[in-house]
Order: sequence, then C-alpha cells, then structure tokens
Amino acid sequence: MKLATLRIRNWRSIKQLEIKFQDLMIFIGQNNHGKSNVLSAILFFFGEIKPQDLDFNCGAQELYVEAEFADLDEVDKVTFKKYLRHDGVIQVRKTAYTGGNFDYRGFLQNPVDDWLKESNASSFAKREVANSLPFHPFLPKDGRLSKQDIVDAQANYIAHNQAAVAFNFELEETNFLGLKSVAKGIFGDIYFIPAVKDATDDFTTREASAFGKLYAAIIESMSATNTDWKDTKDKLRSLFGTLNRRDANGAENQVRPKELTEFERLLSVELASWRAEIDVEVLPPNIDDVFRANTQVWIDDGMRTDIRRKGHGLQRALTFALIKVVSDRLKKEREKLAADENQVRAVSASTYFILEEPELYLHPQAQRSLFDTLAALSESKNQVILCTHASALIDVERYKSICIVRKDDDVRGTEICQCFDEIFSGDGKKDFNLSYWINPDRSELFFAKRVVLLEGPTDETCIPLLAKRLGVFRYDYTLIDCGSKDNIPLYVQLLNKFKIPYVVVYDMDHQAHKNHDAIQAADKSTSLIEAVLDKALGFPVVFANDIEEEIGVAGGQKNKPYAALVHIESLEFNMSAELERKIRSIYS
Repeated sequence: MKLATLRIRNWRSIKQLEIKFQDLMIFIGQNNHGKSNVLSAILFFFGEIKPQDLDFNCGAQELYVEAEFADLDEVDKVTFKKYLRHDGVIQVRKTAYTGGNFDYRGFLQNPVDDWLKESNASSFAKREVANSLPFHPFLPKDGRLSKQDIVDAQANYIAHNQAAVAFNFELEETNFLGLKSVAKGIFGDIYFIPAVKDATDDFTTREASAFGKLYAAIIESMSATNTDWKDTKDKLRSLFGTLNRRDANGAENQVRPKELTEFERLLSVELASWRAEIDVEVLPPNIDDVFRANTQVWIDDGMRTDIRRKGHGLQRALTFALIKVVSDRLKKEREKLAADENQVRAVSASTYFILEEPELYLHPQAQRSLFDTLAALSESKNQVILCTHASALIDVERYKSICIVRKDDDVRGTEICQCFDEIFSGDGKKDFNLSYWINPDRSELFFAKRVVLLEGPTDETCIPLLAKRLGVFRYDYTLIDCGSKDNIPLYVQLLNKFKIPYVVVYDMDHQAHKNHDAIQAADKSTSLIEAVLDKALGFPVVFANDIEEEIGVAGGQKNKPYAALVHIESLEFNMSAELERKIRSIYS
C-alpha cells in the first residue's frame, strides 16, 4: 500500500495542511519555511520519532497526523479489513497530547441508511423483513436467516452499488486494530536518511540501521538454508548443553564438567541457612547475533580504512548504494511473496524512503545520477519522499511530484502548493520539453523569489550586467531563457499553477525592416503572452523592438550575446533613461 494523502495539524510550524502524495514526492522551498517539519510529521506518524512539547504549534494541547493509504494488496486488505473503505482506501490518525501520550485510531466507514448498517443486522434476520429490503437478492434462497447472512448481504450490496451508497466516515473510539500500542512497521518499512548524519550510523549492524536490516535478512536466510551454518549452530548448542545440570530431555547430564558441579555445591553450602540451592545454567549464544555484533564495514578506494575515515561524498554515495541494494532485495521479496499463496504476514510489505537534502556532499553530476536512481526506486513499488535545495533533483516534466512549501507569515504558518492539472495541451507539452531539455538548469525556477522569463540568450547576458551596473541585481531572482518568444506562455502557465511570482520580458518586434506579415506574427505572439498573464503574480516589461536596439547595437551581427556584452562594457555605452527604468522595474 502507498501513502495517498497526509493531513497535519498543529505540528511545529504547521497549523493545518493536506498533501496529496505521488510515488515520488519532492518538497522544495526557502529555508525555515517548513520542509523538514513535513518530513518529521511523516516520521512521527510511522513511529520513527516521538513528539516533544515544543513540537506543538503555538501552545496547542494536541496535534495529529492523519494518513490515507491506497493501492492495498490482498494481504493488506485482510489485515486492515475493519477500516477498508468502498474505494479501497484506509484512513488512520495518530494523535499526540502534551505530556507524552499518543494514540492511533482508524476511520470506520458506516452507511448512512440504517438497513445497511452492520450493527442493525439482527433486526432484519426475519425472512419477510429481509426480503423487503434492497439487499434481498444477495440472501440465501431458502432456510432460516442468520445475522451473518444479513451482514454478508449488506456487504455484497455495498460492493455492487458503491456509487449509489452514501457513507459517513467516523473516527473509532477504541485503538487502531484494537491494539494498545501499534507495532512499529505495521504500515511498512521506513528508511530515513537525514541531512546531517554520520554515515557510519547507516552501516552499523544495529537492526535499526539500513545496513543492519539488510545484513540481518541475509543472515536469517543463510541460517535457514546453508547446511554448514545449521551444523555449526547445532554443534554450538550441543557444546553449551554439556555445561548444564540437565540435558535437553530433562535427564541428569552425565558429561557435565565436575568443576561446575563442585562450584554449585560450594555456593549451595554457603546458602544452606537460606534453604536455597544454586543451579548454574549456561545459555548458548544466538550465533546470528554474534555475527551481527562482530561485523565491520571497510572501504578500499586505494587505501583500506573504515568508512568513518572516508570523505563525506563517498560516505553519502555508499549510503545511496545501500538504498539501491535494499530496494532490489525488497523487490525480489515482494515477487516471492506474491507467488506464495500460503504466505501470511501481519504488517504491510510497503517501503518508504525518506531523504532530507540528499544532494549534500555530491557534485552536480552525482546529484543528477542520484535523481535518476531515486526516480527508478519510486517506479518499483516504493515511495520516495525527499526535500531538497538542488535544481538537479527537480524534473519539470514530473511537476505533479513537486510540492512547494511556503511560510509567508507566522499567523497562517506553513502552507503548500501542488499542481495536478494538465498544464499543457496539444503540442504544448512537446514544445515545452524541447525547450526545457535544451537547458535543464531551468528547474531552478521553482526555488526563485521571482522568475524573470526571457526570449533568448542575449537578454540573459545583458539584463543581469545592466542590473549590476545600476546596483539592483538580486541573486534570489532567477532568469530563464525560454528559447523563444512563443515558448514564454508555456512557462507562464507553469508559474501560474505553482503561484510563483514572475516578470515577462519580451520584444515588441516592430523593427523597421519587417513587413506587414512579420509584424502581425509578432503581435500574435504578444497577444498569446498577454492572454496567460496572471496580474496577481506577474507583469510584463516590453522592449520597443528588441534588446539590441535598446542598448544601441546594430542588427545583423554574429554571436549577438557576445556583441551585446562587448558593447555594454565599452566606454562609449550610455544607458538610456527608458532602459534604466525597465531594468529597475524587472528587479523591483
């Protein structure tokens, strides 16, 4: 099963949020806006962290994180049958209270109509009553009706008429699954990689570590199938058994070392006044635990050392290599589980990889490679959830996976922006992808305070230089070369959906040498830009004809960006008052 929706209330900077989840979720936003708080809320729900009093927003007495899970497999449907809705979703809330207490409670689906409520089934057990109700086609044809017959008929009616049945969804009054404490891992396995962490924590043999989980599974498999391993365990048990007073069958041990028997006798003599007798029992160690406890991970990259002595980049790369190995193993286990009809498990086989700023210590090429790995991981029945500041971990084509986290003021707290609409129609998506793949750095637009959309490379070269000369340049404004004037509306539509402020800089293109048809074509491109502009988010800055004319460069030159740059840097260049006004407007 997979996390489909998350609702958070009163957790740290979050007053109230609802987030829709994809298989790959990418949380982005400015520092101190709440990205890490979203991740920590997820970890709280899954039992990976415990809340402290400071986690309660603005003095609230309780907080909760509520999850909806979809895509349940057949075993999940049996395990969580009590909570399964008609649409195949289960909904669970974890609530924490100041002072340290918390509980899990599930939402129960109850039909609005009394004749469909399981609690009323006994009232309809008479044949004449039951036959008068809409679920009667699902009753046994003859014989006396039992309460279970009614319950089954109600369930079958609901299953065949889901669209027509009205439901109430109510939070149960008792604990989830009737358990006083929900076992960690019941919703699946969590692998969390925080932003700042000693990589050795991932490669210890403790069962909580990623390496420990994988290594324990390998030892368990070896223990069950390897003949030499099983013989060694049997011999070890036999050896330790010779040290005890009685053998495995309860009989007196005839081969016990006399030194141990004498030791017991002497202790018993000393305790005679207490009428107590000593029996020293030696328990054989669990050989699996012995091998786990005495395992270390060494790395040979030309010099063999333990992982602690390697650079942060290699440590980080090893952690992600481990994630990949874990993922591959889980995939094989799921395939084996699906093929075994008799397999029974009490917890979900789902796996969630949660990563905080995974780009740390990785160079740009390694970041892009990491993103491909994480994307592939999310496509193999895992969910990958990450927060990042790196544009290399953003794919504009996967915009439905992007969740922008904002905190514009403390009163509203942390808010989010997601988009699930189809932004582009017709050839729009193809045209956008073509312009995007020319320059994948355009993903930076999602991190910008404001985006400046430009027609081409000459604008991208000149405008920052002119802004620096005026002292108005800002690094938190991102300039995007859209590839052409006709591509600008595609970017505007994207920015509108994610509510990112922008400036559209384009040319009027009414140069003296152009004929009537060319000017009409330019006007058509202008009208397409004006049609999609959202005045609440963006505004236009229009060059009279083009930027070359604005700065005084003669047209028709080769390598226009370079020619414009040389002209601006020359002693003869003087910025006109009109051009200065436009540059200041862009960076206002």
